[in-house]
Amino acid sequence: MSRKAFQRLSQNQRRRDLLEATLGCVAQHGLAGASVRRVAEAAGVSPGLIRHHFGTKDDMVRAAYAYMMGQLTSDIADASPASDEPPACRLARFIAASLTQPNLAAHKISLWATFIGRVRHDASYSAVHQETYREFLDLLAQLVQPVLNAHALPATESDCQELAIALNGLIDGLWLEGGLEHGLYPVERLPAIAMRAAEGILRLPQGTLLEHVAVTTSPPPHRS
Repeated sequence: MSRKAFQRLSQNQRRRDLLEATLGCVAQHGLAGASVRRVAEAAGVSPGLIRHHFGTKDDMVRAAYAYMMGQLTSDIADASPASDEPPACRLARFIAASLTQPNLAAHKISLWATFIGRVRHDASYSAVHQETYREFLDLLAQLVQPVLNAHALPATESDCQELAIALNGLIDGLWLEGGLEHGLYPVERLPAIAMRAAEGILRLPQGTLLEHVAVTTSPPPHRS
């Protein structure tokens, strides 16, 4: 590795460390309390280094939101098996990865909820939300199409986009509920619930997706 390439890699890692520290401070102190000073202390760097990378606190927090949303999507995509696996397997693993650790985590739900209020009132946050949402939908649509083709179901670009929107709604709802840790049911059941619901949305034969993931079907807790 050349010296310049090593320096670029080091800079990228340093930026990621600062973004992780920012998210940690937002989780602990909220948006208002995530000051440059606190983030610098958490990262073990000087406030000047943060200003060098991000300019202002607002720029730093906005970058942390974009980083968090991008990581959620990329972590889920990385969990999908290779392209030589059956299409149904790839889609099932993608959905399951959205609803299991490390993506199903209380602190990620809390961070998402903290940032989401900014989306409606700040154009820059809205732009980040739209970009990451579109990326997630595109990934879903690309996974859905070959599954539909394999079962001789309509699979136009419009069909796949609409079904991706529906699946995203399913995934988001279960992700939020599971991350709240309310104890009404074991979160380990969520992948199985999602597979059955996704099979219905896509009009697939029962078990098409479910057979490709390890699931828990334990009953809900007894209510007295």
